[in-house]
Amino acid sequence: MSDVETTEWSGEGAFTQTLIDVIAPLADVAFLRVEDAPATRVDVGYQFISNELYVAFRSETVQMPTNRFGFWPTTVRVQQKQMSLDGLAGVLTAADEVGEPDYGDNGMMQYLRTERVVQPYQTRGYKLVEMVRIYEVADLASPVGVTR
Repeated sequence: MSDVETTEWSGEGAFTQTLIDVIAPLADVAFLRVEDAPATRVDVGYQFISNELYVAFRSETVQMPTNRFGFWPTTVRVQQKQMSLDGLAGVLTAADEVGEPDYGDNGMMQYLRTERVVQPYQTRGYKLVEMVRIYEVADLASPVGVTR
């Protein structure tokens, strides 16, 4: 179970909650932070919700053989992540309620969901657009790179 921080999130977005429910129980996820993005807007005909998820993955220390000064055999300890953003994309794609991301690159995945909401009592409906971006962040507890 990962550490989930939702203090900067208003709670809007059903798909964002679905993503939290799928990502939080993963053993390889160390930290999950959810925030409202500044792009959130509401108008007469639509409601645009933009949320951002920041994910840090667990890492383990492995020892790798190397040569110091080019000839002296030694070992160094290296922090190795247990999952990557591509691995998380695979897990989310396999989940029926989430599916494949609409956009993805080395540091970010993006989901875009639309829904037509029709109000009761003959009022006009509106279009609900929810955009969720998932970013990978470094583990802030330990320094990144090689430790000896």
